[in-house]
Amino acid sequence: MRRIQTVPVIILIAAGMAAAQAPAGPAELTPAQLQKKVEAQVRRLFALGPSFTIKVDAPTETQLPGLLAVNVEVSSEGGSDKVPFYITKDGRYLLRGEIFDSTKDPFAETRAQITLAGAPFKGPANARVTVVEYADFQCPTCRGLYSILKSVQPQFPQVKFVYKDFPLEQIHPWSMTAATAARCAYQQKPSAFWVLHDRLYDNQELISATTAWQTMLDYARDAGLDVDAFRTCMTAPETRAIIQKSVDEATKLRIANTPTVFVNGRRFIGADRQTLEQYIRFELAATAPAPTAPAKQP
Repeated sequence: MRRIQTVPVIILIAAGMAAAQAPAGPAELTPAQLQKKVEAQVRRLFALGPSFTIKVDAPTETQLPGLLAVNVEVSSEGGSDKVPFYITKDGRYLLRGEIFDSTKDPFAETRAQITLAGAPFKGPANARVTVVEYADFQCPTCRGLYSILKSVQPQFPQVKFVYKDFPLEQIHPWSMTAATAARCAYQQKPSAFWVLHDRLYDNQELISATTAWQTMLDYARDAGLDVDAFRTCMTAPETRAIIQKSVDEATKLRIANTPTVFVNGRRFIGADRQTLEQYIRFELAATAPAPTAPAKQP
């Protein structure tokens, strides 16, 4: 899915602290005034004309006195992107980036928000490094990541690779049908999930909204599943509810694009093999058991 193009993310902790600790200046603006100011600045900074819709959430307090957080969602026909900004209470300074507390694990909160129970995975269940992918079976970039994972996964047998659903129904009309089919395959026979997973991506360009339902039944039959039970599962509200939980989870994680990947909670977006391998190798090294000292000779 195409992202709204903006400038690269820059971590502006020092600038934020300087602005927050500056001497008292102009009077504080109201939340509504701040939202209006942020919208105008974002539109101007990133050349977002009338075809772009900008939604600015109400500002909230941060851990830095005088600095407020505002989430900005930019939408167009090509998709949407949600970006965190920070603004001083007088509206003078607008910052884009992230604030990290150096006394804490920066990814612990993200890991805590990701539910792994009941999600299809490859690799050891108790792996030290877990790669979680939020994806859409109709998403072309997700197909690109699928191709990358086919060659990356064998290199890291000690890593757990997890698939989570995030079908973008508003732009991918058969994505929910595919997610439902894959979930029903998983519930009937966990290994069959990966059979449908691979066939969906391998044949992505051959599937349409009008053929998706029958295609899913054909894939289930080819995978040796009970087609009648599969069909019942496909229409069961409980099945969609499971997928919706994954979607709700992705929304809470502020995921707006597929695929979004987390390596032990460290996020990146898109089909980027170099970044994926870099993060995995870093986490493997960071979580490696400390070497034991050799026993002293008597």
